[in-house]
Amino acid sequence: MNFDITEHLPEDFAPNSRVWIYQSDRIFFMQEALEMEPMLQEFVTNWKSHGTPVKGYANLFFGRFIILMADENASGVSGCSTDSSIRFIKEIEKKYNITLFDRQMLTFYIKDKVELLPLSQLKYAIDNQFITSDTLYFDNTVLTKEALENNWITPAKNTWLAPKFSASQ
Repeated sequence: MNFDITEHLPEDFAPNSRVWIYQSDRIFFMQEALEMEPMLQEFVTNWKSHGTPVKGYANLFFGRFIILMADENASGVSGCSTDSSIRFIKEIEKKYNITLFDRQMLTFYIKDKVELLPLSQLKYAIDNQFITSDTLYFDNTVLTKEALENNWITPAKNTWLAPKFSASQ
Protein backbone atom coordinates (compact mmCIF):
# COMPACT_ATOMS: atom_id res chain seq x y z
CA MET A 1 0.00 0.00 0.00
CA ASN A 2 1.28 3.45 -0.84
CA PHE A 3 1.37 5.57 2.30
CA ASP A 4 2.78 8.69 0.66
CA ILE A 5 -0.11 11.07 1.18
CA THR A 6 1.85 14.23 0.39
CA GLU A 7 0.86 14.12 -3.27
CA HIS A 8 -2.76 14.50 -2.19
CA LEU A 9 -2.20 17.42 0.18
CA PRO A 10 -2.26 21.05 -0.92
CA GLU A 11 1.26 22.32 -1.56
CA ASP A 12 0.32 25.93 -0.83
CA PHE A 13 -0.71 25.26 2.79
CA ALA A 14 1.78 26.18 5.53
CA PRO A 15 3.45 23.34 7.45
CA ASN A 16 1.72 24.56 10.63
CA SER A 17 -1.76 24.35 9.07
CA ARG A 18 -4.20 22.80 11.57
CA VAL A 19 -5.37 19.26 10.95
CA TRP A 20 -8.33 17.27 12.23
CA ILE A 21 -8.58 13.55 11.52
CA TYR A 22 -11.90 11.71 11.77
CA GLN A 23 -11.68 7.94 11.60
CA SER A 24 -14.65 5.90 10.48
CA ASP A 25 -15.62 2.70 12.25
CA ARG A 26 -15.85 1.09 8.82
CA ILE A 27 -14.57 1.64 5.32
CA PHE A 28 -16.83 3.82 3.23
CA PHE A 29 -18.46 2.07 0.30
CA MET A 30 -17.32 3.32 -3.09
CA GLN A 31 -20.67 4.98 -3.75
CA GLU A 32 -20.48 6.76 -0.39
CA ALA A 33 -16.94 7.96 -1.08
CA LEU A 34 -17.99 9.28 -4.48
CA GLU A 35 -20.97 11.08 -2.94
CA MET A 36 -18.82 12.48 -0.16
CA GLU A 37 -16.18 14.06 -2.40
CA PRO A 38 -18.37 16.99 -3.53
CA MET A 39 -19.75 17.34 0.02
CA LEU A 40 -16.22 17.79 1.37
CA GLN A 41 -15.36 20.30 -1.35
CA GLU A 42 -18.56 22.26 -0.76
CA PHE A 43 -17.85 22.39 2.97
CA VAL A 44 -14.33 23.80 2.60
CA THR A 45 -15.46 26.21 -0.12
CA ASN A 46 -18.04 27.67 2.28
CA TRP A 47 -16.04 27.26 5.53
CA LYS A 48 -15.91 30.58 7.37
CA SER A 49 -14.47 32.00 10.56
CA HIS A 50 -16.40 35.08 11.76
CA GLY A 51 -17.54 35.66 8.19
CA THR A 52 -14.04 35.37 6.71
CA PRO A 53 -13.39 32.42 4.39
CA VAL A 54 -11.14 29.74 5.87
CA LYS A 55 -8.42 28.46 3.57
CA GLY A 56 -9.52 24.87 3.95
CA TYR A 57 -8.94 21.42 2.57
CA ALA A 58 -10.81 18.15 3.04
CA ASN A 59 -10.29 14.66 1.69
CA LEU A 60 -11.01 11.02 2.37
CA PHE A 61 -7.95 8.82 2.83
CA PHE A 62 -7.74 5.04 2.67
CA GLY A 63 -11.53 4.88 2.51
CA ARG A 64 -11.70 5.46 6.25
CA PHE A 65 -10.20 8.80 7.34
CA ILE A 66 -11.71 12.21 6.71
CA ILE A 67 -9.00 14.82 7.04
CA LEU A 68 -9.82 18.50 7.39
CA MET A 69 -7.10 21.12 7.21
CA ALA A 70 -7.11 24.88 7.72
CA ASP A 71 -4.20 27.14 6.83
CA GLU A 72 -4.28 29.62 9.70
CA ASN A 73 -1.58 31.72 8.07
CA ALA A 74 -4.20 32.67 5.48
CA SER A 75 -7.14 32.98 7.88
CA GLY A 76 -7.63 32.20 11.53
CA VAL A 77 -9.80 29.38 12.76
CA SER A 78 -12.16 30.24 15.58
CA GLY A 79 -14.49 28.34 17.82
CA CYS A 80 -17.40 28.95 15.46
CA SER A 81 -15.51 27.59 12.44
CA THR A 82 -14.44 24.54 14.44
CA ASP A 83 -18.05 24.08 15.57
CA SER A 84 -19.24 24.21 11.96
CA SER A 85 -16.73 21.52 10.98
CA ILE A 86 -17.92 19.30 13.83
CA ARG A 87 -21.55 19.80 12.75
CA PHE A 88 -20.53 18.85 9.20
CA ILE A 89 -18.77 15.68 10.37
CA LYS A 90 -21.82 14.77 12.49
CA GLU A 91 -23.99 15.16 9.38
CA ILE A 92 -21.75 12.67 7.58
CA GLU A 93 -22.07 10.28 10.53
CA LYS A 94 -25.84 10.49 10.38
CA LYS A 95 -26.08 10.25 6.59
CA TYR A 96 -23.89 7.14 6.34
CA ASN A 97 -24.73 5.58 9.71
CA ILE A 98 -21.12 5.51 10.86
CA THR A 99 -19.09 6.66 13.85
CA LEU A 100 -16.35 9.25 13.37
CA PHE A 101 -15.72 10.40 16.94
CA ASP A 102 -14.73 7.14 18.67
CA ARG A 103 -11.25 7.82 20.06
CA GLN A 104 -11.19 4.38 21.69
CA MET A 105 -10.57 2.69 18.32
CA LEU A 106 -6.96 2.46 17.15
CA THR A 107 -5.92 1.82 13.57
CA PHE A 108 -2.94 -0.26 12.49
CA TYR A 109 -1.63 -1.62 9.22
CA ILE A 110 -1.59 -5.40 9.74
CA LYS A 111 -1.07 -8.08 7.11
CA ASP A 112 -1.48 -5.62 4.23
CA LYS A 113 -4.76 -4.25 5.61
CA VAL A 114 -5.87 -1.22 7.59
CA GLU A 115 -7.36 -2.75 10.75
CA LEU A 116 -9.21 -1.28 13.73
CA LEU A 117 -8.40 -2.38 17.26
CA PRO A 118 -10.35 -1.31 20.33
CA LEU A 119 -8.09 0.32 22.90
CA SER A 120 -9.38 -2.20 25.44
CA GLN A 121 -7.78 -5.00 23.38
CA LEU A 122 -4.40 -3.32 22.89
CA LYS A 123 -2.62 -5.15 25.72
CA TYR A 124 -3.88 -8.51 24.45
CA ALA A 125 -2.77 -7.70 20.90
CA ILE A 126 0.70 -6.70 22.12
CA ASP A 127 1.06 -9.67 24.48
CA ASN A 128 0.15 -12.06 21.66
CA GLN A 129 2.30 -10.20 19.12
CA PHE A 130 -0.56 -9.40 16.78
CA ILE A 131 1.01 -5.96 16.81
CA THR A 132 4.58 -5.01 17.64
CA SER A 133 6.36 -1.74 18.24
CA ASP A 134 7.21 -1.73 14.52
CA THR A 135 3.60 -2.16 13.36
CA LEU A 136 2.47 0.90 11.43
CA TYR A 137 -0.01 2.97 13.39
CA PHE A 138 -2.30 5.75 12.20
CA ASP A 139 -1.68 8.41 14.84
CA ASN A 140 -4.83 10.51 14.61
CA THR A 141 -3.51 12.86 17.30
CA VAL A 142 -1.33 14.78 14.81
CA LEU A 143 -2.29 18.46 14.72
CA THR A 144 -0.44 20.03 11.79
CA LYS A 145 0.14 19.44 8.10
CA GLU A 146 3.83 18.79 8.79
CA ALA A 147 2.99 16.20 11.45
CA LEU A 148 0.42 14.64 9.13
CA GLU A 149 3.04 14.24 6.40
CA ASN A 150 5.76 12.90 8.69
CA ASN A 151 4.14 11.26 11.70
CA TRP A 152 0.59 10.18 10.91
CA ILE A 153 1.50 6.73 9.64
CA THR A 154 4.45 5.61 11.68
CA PRO A 155 5.70 2.64 13.71
CA ALA A 156 3.77 2.44 16.97
CA LYS A 157 7.03 2.85 18.91
CA ASN A 158 7.21 6.46 17.63
CA THR A 159 3.83 7.43 19.09
CA TRP A 160 2.08 7.81 22.41
CA LEU A 161 1.73 3.98 22.34
CA ALA A 162 5.47 3.41 22.91
CA PRO A 163 5.21 2.86 26.71
CA LYS A 164 2.60 0.13 26.09
CA PHE A 165 5.23 -1.99 24.38
CA SER A 166 7.93 -1.60 27.00
CA ALA A 167 5.38 -2.43 29.71
CA SER A 168 4.56 -5.77 28.11
CA GLN A 169 8.18 -6.96 27.74
